[in-house]
Amino acid sequence: MKPKQIVKIIVDISMTILLLLLMAYSLVGEAAHEWLGIGTFVLFILHHVLNNKWSRSLLNGRYTPFRILQTVLVALALASMLGSMVSGIMISRYAFAFLPISGGRGWARTLHMLSAYWGFVFISLHLGLHWSTMMNMTKRMFKMPSAIRSWTVRAVGLLIAGYGAYAFVKREIGSYMLLRIQFVFFNFEEPLIYFLLDYIAVMGLFVLIGHYSTHILNLFCKGGKPQ
Repeated sequence: MKPKQIVKIIVDISMTILLLLLMAYSLVGEAAHEWLGIGTFVLFILHHVLNNKWSRSLLNGRYTPFRILQTVLVALALASMLGSMVSGIMISRYAFAFLPISGGRGWARTLHMLSAYWGFVFISLHLGLHWSTMMNMTKRMFKMPSAIRSWTVRAVGLLIAGYGAYAFVKREIGSYMLLRIQFVFFNFEEPLIYFLLDYIAVMGLFVLIGHYSTHILNLFCKGGKPQ
């Protein structure tokens, strides 16, 4: 594996871990949340720098349904990340407290919540679009293919996604995304690991949706024959 590819994997894994910790917000502490947000934004920029070949080719070539979906998700994830960063700076009480910002905190908090929850979903879907590539890289680590291993992975993935659907409702994520609830509730007596496991499952749900969306697109684009 090339050094650049290794760096890409490290950046993506680090960004995913930080994203999950960011969703814990008050459970990790407000000061830590702000610094984790800055770190995530830096990694997000680095991710795009490392994948600048894709960005440079935006105006070239034919746009297939998969490419359209991929581009839309990238644009939405970027908008969510920018929304999170701008609103985060406006309501900052630690990392950017030195800035002479006054007013607008009410709508900034609303934007921050919307950007965070929608961004979490968009990035998870984006991961799902590239899940086949990641799985192919993993398969190269094994010398012999195994049908049992493949079906076991699929079964585990479905179980995680199934629990993720339950956790999505349990954590009222949809209500936050639609602003039906405008203040995020945290149970401070709950161990952080339980919170993170629920959000990992929710991420798994949308990764699975993104992954199988590519198969559905390929099925229709190839005249009923999967790619």
